[in-house]
Amino acid sequence: MRAIAGCMILLFLAPMISGCFAGDTVEEIKENNPFDNLCPNGIANNTWYHYPGAIDALTSPHIVNGTSILQGENIPICTEGTYYGIGFSTFEPTIGITSQDNIYMTSWGNGAAGATAIIQCSDLFEMTNVSEYSCQDVYSPTLIPVGNSNDPYVYVDPWTDRIMKFDMHALLGMTVETSDDEGETWSPLPTGASGTSIQDHQTIASSPYPAVLHPTTWVFCINGNWQSPLCSSSFDGGLTWTQQVPGAPPNCNSGGLTGHMVGANDGNFYRGNPSCDGEGYSIYKSTDGGLTWSEHVLPTDVTGTADTWNAEEAQVYPDEENNIHAMWMGVDDLPYYSYSLDQGNSWSDPLMIAPPGLNGTGFPAVAAGDSGRVAFAYLGDTGGDTWNGYISVMTDS
Repeated sequence: MRAIAGCMILLFLAPMISGCFAGDTVEEIKENNPFDNLCPNGIANNTWYHYPGAIDALTSPHIVNGTSILQGENIPICTEGTYYGIGFSTFEPTIGITSQDNIYMTSWGNGAAGATAIIQCSDLFEMTNVSEYSCQDVYSPTLIPVGNSNDPYVYVDPWTDRIMKFDMHALLGMTVETSDDEGETWSPLPTGASGTSIQDHQTIASSPYPAVLHPTTWVFCINGNWQSPLCSSSFDGGLTWTQQVPGAPPNCNSGGLTGHMVGANDGNFYRGNPSCDGEGYSIYKSTDGGLTWSEHVLPTDVTGTADTWNAEEAQVYPDEENNIHAMWMGVDDLPYYSYSLDQGNSWSDPLMIAPPGLNGTGFPAVAAGDSGRVAFAYLGDTGGDTWNGYISVMTDS
């Protein structure tokens, strides 16, 4: 981590001009604030530029040892938070994006015959007018639609663009359907992905871990009747699944409720959970396609952990260079971030990443892209139990 990290809700820079003049007279050049003319109409009231620890970048010095820290990847750009409706109601939606820049989300009960709809939203990227994007249900199975489920889930494989629709039925079993053409057609029949345990709160991911009958390996983990999550793997694109195995080391009392899982370019799988001893949060890693798991403790001894009704958990995401980025809520109910350059074996000092003014946060999520670029999503409260959604972007982690 650089001496001062560039964690801002989008942080960037205007160059400062300095120079020397010949002769005995030296004119003092006033330092310009990089944010003075950033946005034509001023910075929006729902956007903050800040450093770690809720330090306001607009009022804090940006010159350190004669050099601006707002340069390179930290050059600020004008931005404004905006919401777009999809035209469908839902709850607990999951989301995936294909290489065609189509976004897919679940919509509970709004599909054919009351099935879960798979909503495709197109033309959201780089649009300049809200009339340019559209959303539609693309779930149209060949035969009979799968009936509505307790906890629908859609996942898009980043390496193959395969869309996988998971439906959980009365906590007893899971069915899987797939599409390889942006939802235009679907597999003829759903396949079962059931195990021996009661199932709830599933999480699904893929990675390019070698598989015999498919380019990627798939893993889903669930909250079951076990002391840790239970996980099952598919090495043929979702047609068949292995028997469930513990998603943690032996004798690990991490609890069943799982944070979302994600696959990395190197084939590893990662998932957040309480630590085995119950004292903090950990990231759990599989290097063999979800068959065995190891624990990697996060630096929550520094931040503490949230004690809230919804049992906040750590979230994790690898970037394109296989660096691991983790997020969790501390004992002060604020979001913290740490990264690992060695697959979770060691972690950076944690940073508090919320903007100024928040006194409570929850429901963390994290995503990463190119090395050093990380996005964080969470709900936040500024007082009076008024909660809003926040997305923080770090450009130089």
